[in-house]
Amino acid sequence: MSVRDVRARAVRVRRASVRGVEEAALDWVWAHRDRFALGDDALAADGQVNRTWKPLGELTQVCASVSRSTPPGDPLHTRVSELLDFAWQQTHRGELFPLMQSLEPFATYPLEVYAAFASAGLRHPGYEASAAVVARTRGWRLTEQYPTRRLGVLEAERRSGLPPHGRVPQALDRTWLGGLPEPWTFERAAGYALTHVVFHLTDWGRAARGVPADLADYLLHWLPPWLDTCLDARMWDLSCELLAVAASLPRPLEPAVLDDAWQRVAAAQDTSGAVPEEGAAQDAAGADPGPDPYAFTDCYHSTLMAAFAASLTGLSSETFARSHS
Repeated sequence: MSVRDVRARAVRVRRASVRGVEEAALDWVWAHRDRFALGDDALAADGQVNRTWKPLGELTQVCASVSRSTPPGDPLHTRVSELLDFAWQQTHRGELFPLMQSLEPFATYPLEVYAAFASAGLRHPGYEASAAVVARTRGWRLTEQYPTRRLGVLEAERRSGLPPHGRVPQALDRTWLGGLPEPWTFERAAGYALTHVVFHLTDWGRAARGVPADLADYLLHWLPPWLDTCLDARMWDLSCELLAVAASLPRPLEPAVLDDAWQRVAAAQDTSGAVPEEGAAQDAAGADPGPDPYAFTDCYHSTLMAAFAASLTGLSSETFARSHS
């Protein structure tokens, strides 16, 4: 058996394992879709955005990405399409976005959530027209934000059909990753910042060419030790985000690195499909798992990220297998 044959076989084995994680994670998401529904507090002045719009936006973005990564005949494509329709219905087919803007004209989160829907082809022309008016104001352009968030807003404008109010290269230079920092300064906050920089640059895994060559080389070199550190610390949510970054780069990580990482993520995944945000799995901790071993807020994001990373990894592996066949 040639080296090429060995590599191709390894890719096929990995794809099967990663596919299992993705299917189980999306099964959990489907079974708990009502927990992503918007309640009466979604438009309340004292509502908690992180518990209402943020989960719905994250669900939408992951499903939009998985939909792009799977062919129409794939059962997972059907599943995420149904979840996208569910999420769109929660916004009253986009009608809530103009209302949100009238309540908080200079808040950026409505546009960021809307951009996830727009990337899936779900659009509301009326909201886009009104958002364009606000985006032309000095108040919008001068809103103070963390650098990674500003990069995200620029991309949200682009995906929503609005002229971005700044340039991506300048915004990128202000981020942690954009400065090519000393690798030993990596920690939790920096990890989440760098993953989202890559997500914004690649349109959530759609275009690996969006990562500048120097950043790609830097990440290819340092992702393996960072990923290993997070896996050792049982930081499953961040580990899955790093795996999504790895699958978004122009070249894949070493197969041994990916195989080890996915084996550990699969071992942390509960039989229900849920992936804990961090810490030991409930079964390993000796607790009775029950039908829902984790509180929704302790696993919904990490489970979504597992599905997202698995989908991108499967697509990346398929591309690699074709190029070596």
